[in-house]
Amino acid sequence: MEIATTIIKLLVGLVVFVTGMSMMSSGLKKSAGHRIKTLFRKIKDNRLASIAIGAGTTAIIQSSSATSVMVVGFLGAGVMSFIQGFSVLVGAYIGTTVTGVLVSLSTFSFSTFLMAVAFIGFVLGFFRSPSLKAFGEILIGFGILFFGLEAMSAAFKQTDIRNALVQMLSAINFPLLLLLLGVILTAITQSSSATNGIVIVMVAANPALLSSGFYLVIGATVGAIMPTIIAALKSNVAAKRVTFAAVFTRSIFALIVTIVVWIVSVPLFDWLNTFPTEDVGLLLAIFTVIYNVAFAIVVLPFFRLMEKFSTKVIRDKDEERKRKALRYIDDNLLATPALAAMQVKLEIENMFNLAKVNFFIGYHIMVDQDFSKSKELEEREDQIDYINNALSDYMIRLSANAELREERKIGSYYHVINDIERIGDHACNFLKSATKMKSEELAFSETAKAEFNEMEKIIEEMFNLSARVFALKKTADLEKLHALEARTDEMKTRLSDAHFNRIKANLCNTQLSPFHSTFLSELERVADHLTNIGYSIVNPTGDEETSYRGKGYSRQGRS
Repeated sequence: MEIATTIIKLLVGLVVFVTGMSMMSSGLKKSAGHRIKTLFRKIKDNRLASIAIGAGTTAIIQSSSATSVMVVGFLGAGVMSFIQGFSVLVGAYIGTTVTGVLVSLSTFSFSTFLMAVAFIGFVLGFFRSPSLKAFGEILIGFGILFFGLEAMSAAFKQTDIRNALVQMLSAINFPLLLLLLGVILTAITQSSSATNGIVIVMVAANPALLSSGFYLVIGATVGAIMPTIIAALKSNVAAKRVTFAAVFTRSIFALIVTIVVWIVSVPLFDWLNTFPTEDVGLLLAIFTVIYNVAFAIVVLPFFRLMEKFSTKVIRDKDEERKRKALRYIDDNLLATPALAAMQVKLEIENMFNLAKVNFFIGYHIMVDQDFSKSKELEEREDQIDYINNALSDYMIRLSANAELREERKIGSYYHVINDIERIGDHACNFLKSATKMKSEELAFSETAKAEFNEMEKIIEEMFNLSARVFALKKTADLEKLHALEARTDEMKTRLSDAHFNRIKANLCNTQLSPFHSTFLSELERVADHLTNIGYSIVNPTGDEETSYRGKGYSRQGRS
């Protein structure tokens, strides 16, 4: 019966301790939370500064879990980089050791006075000032925390409980099992502070359990990542990568330190046992501080390496899908500029074909209100943008080693991929306009559709001509390409006039005018971009007037 009563007291003490810690954390967040969030937004890629901010934040709010969740939130919002997020987490692990130091104070006689501050906090709660109320909540939590520790300490000192703990931990007196137990306890409580508090009080009441306590608190450092893992599961790939880096580095470091402590355990614990009994809890608390500071020092030089490693392990599915759109360019070919330039041209043709497909999908979405391939269009647009960025970066690096002839060619390619990217953008604009038309229950008349289809056939022929001119340098086709563009200019004016004549005759809805006008303009601009692509073979800017004035070609310039 006495054992049962003691166990109940132990559990009640644990509940009171966790409640006190939660109240203290809540009060600290209320008084400093908004300042901390503002500080997080200003964090730069300075690793030491970010670690200091993480440590300070966690020491202030007394919750590494809260800090971790904030970091995941900022990573998810895209306002924090891998280096920033990982640095703050490393700092948070240092900051959370403050709780262990506070807990170790319960072994000293003045802990009774620390419990008394709860009454001061209670009195402050009657004031109207929000800051005083928050400070009062901090003091109440602080006092309750020590009251819970006192209750647990009394329970751990009970002979039967002490003997039971000694027998249990002796039965699993294997460092790796104790490490795992520390991980599990912390994962369940989702608080390394709670686990460390329990272990420190337990060891302070039973110094014979000091060696087991070391392995348990090391395990707690790994289990402490559980709240971060839970938060990251619902976040983006950036948060998952930082979380993976934390799990990987903390696990490896914990394993190494466990093995080292295991190897030197006999002389180490013989030496520690020479300290006064009342200092045992403090020794364990100091160990957690040294452990986490050592972790930060060891992992600091490997931040960039962990970023690369995490990127390889945690793949971005969208990024992978976009990357698969690249078919020809390869970094290994940069050493051979002439060959690399040939591959760039092939990649541009690949990009052109993707934009061509999207143009016609977008066209039919706009004209026929057929949204069956809208998602396919959006995914392909992402691929076009990805290829555009990849080609731009690749050509910058290629230009550094290219000969003058190749450099001029590469210069013209910049303009080509810009034109292709704009064609892709127009296709997306068609989808946006069609979506708005559908929401307003608007649709083009059959007459308007027939007119648009006439213009589409001309643009389809321009797509084929432009591709052939670019791929095979068919300069003879440039006159035909220009003639077709001139027809689209003429059609834009004619179809616009026809639309307004239908409005005057009450044969068309006036609400369609903005959509009709915009669609016509965008079709004409696509024709301009296709002509620019064709003329790129005779002039880097695609403007034939500068280099071929007097040869029968005439251009109005780029769009």
